[in-house]
Amino acid sequence: MKKKAIIEIKIEEVEFPSKGIGYYEGKKVYVKNGIVGQVVKVYIKKVRKEYAEGKLLEVISRSERERDSFCPHFGLCGGCANQTVAYDDQVQLKEKLVKKLLDDAGIKGYEFEGIEKSPEVYEYRNKMEYSFGDETKGGILNLGMHKRGSFQSVVTVDECKLVDNDFNKILKTALDYFREKEVPHYNAKTHKGFLRHFIVRKAKGTEEILVNLVTSTQMDMDMSELVEKTKSLDLKGKLVGYLHTFNDNLSDCVTNERLEILYGRDYFYEEILGLKFKISAFSFFQTNPLGAEKLYSIAMDYMGDAKDKIVYDLYCGTGTIGQIASTRTKEVYGIELIEEAVEAANENAKLNGLTNCHFIAGDVFEKLDELAKKPEVIIVDPPRVGINPKALKKILKYKCKEIVYVSCNPKSLAENLADMQESGYKVKKVRCMDMFPHTPHVETVVQIEKA
Repeated sequence: MKKKAIIEIKIEEVEFPSKGIGYYEGKKVYVKNGIVGQVVKVYIKKVRKEYAEGKLLEVISRSERERDSFCPHFGLCGGCANQTVAYDDQVQLKEKLVKKLLDDAGIKGYEFEGIEKSPEVYEYRNKMEYSFGDETKGGILNLGMHKRGSFQSVVTVDECKLVDNDFNKILKTALDYFREKEVPHYNAKTHKGFLRHFIVRKAKGTEEILVNLVTSTQMDMDMSELVEKTKSLDLKGKLVGYLHTFNDNLSDCVTNERLEILYGRDYFYEEILGLKFKISAFSFFQTNPLGAEKLYSIAMDYMGDAKDKIVYDLYCGTGTIGQIASTRTKEVYGIELIEEAVEAANENAKLNGLTNCHFIAGDVFEKLDELAKKPEVIIVDPPRVGINPKALKKILKYKCKEIVYVSCNPKSLAENLADMQESGYKVKKVRCMDMFPHTPHVETVVQIEKA
């Protein structure tokens, strides 16, 4: 087997997050988004002594586990790779893969409580970050997601099933408008063009909608007609703000260099477990709010009785978990690197009348030294890379009896838990929460105690 070869293999197993594994001439071949039982045609991208990596070109025969897709964009859009698998099978696979990662890391003696299903399997997302582009060079303007296997191409997803129809109506209105006006999209290679991203956010609890159009500064265009068209749509929710963000950053990520409010306000409100949260245009918030309620309930269950205790909420984001915890604790101290998120956390604490919450901005490793009151419970909700080893050592030095770990990446979770186990901590309980149906991603909550 050589690089650039095209081969056929049967997917025999899956490795987290979505690596299908087959065998060819005795060598293991990894194929992204392969499903057990499929026979696939694969283009070999990399060959090593022990394994090879390939790109899925074609499904020759489907797995017995598969069914017809529910979305007209399936196969072109790069999202929802698992949608041809029944939902019950999806969550069982996630549960199995998480447990295998923990067991392979040597985590011992814990009670595995399985996986909780998402309250909604369709229309569960409260945010979509679309891209402007074309499917083929020089083709018609599209607005949607990157094409599967081709980051330079964009396919329109105006019938996406992960969001309710308000998202699709707003997307189609913007796309039709810019097509009619023949406005050019931004090219990430040449750095020429105007239209870059289009972000729609809609709260589940309040049904408030916030739209953010992201462009370069290479054109001066009046957007009032587009805003009026959007305001006149027959929506189930309520449009509370339409924003225009200018971004000339060379990287293909959404950054805020300058923001104009075209209509309404630059934030919306969401409600979670009886608390209200003001969310600004660039604030992180869980994309599955109903699933987040279950996720946070698991975390509170694992925290247990903490009414007279000091709690640290580390990597706290906008302080959602900390504020929920504060209703059943003495005091909460949150640390988050992103200043805007901390400002939102403190503002939301005031909004909810919570006087025992204190959120500070900065690196966890550095800011821990500034907190005078020592914790009796620590909640950690780190980014995908997990907790930095230096920060983890400092966290463990508190010798807290109870730690609750909320993870969005079971791989980095397993690595951190192994280090904690070596430092005299015991993993007591583990429960998964499926926040992202039809994708390989999964959240995991862990109850940890000082041995």
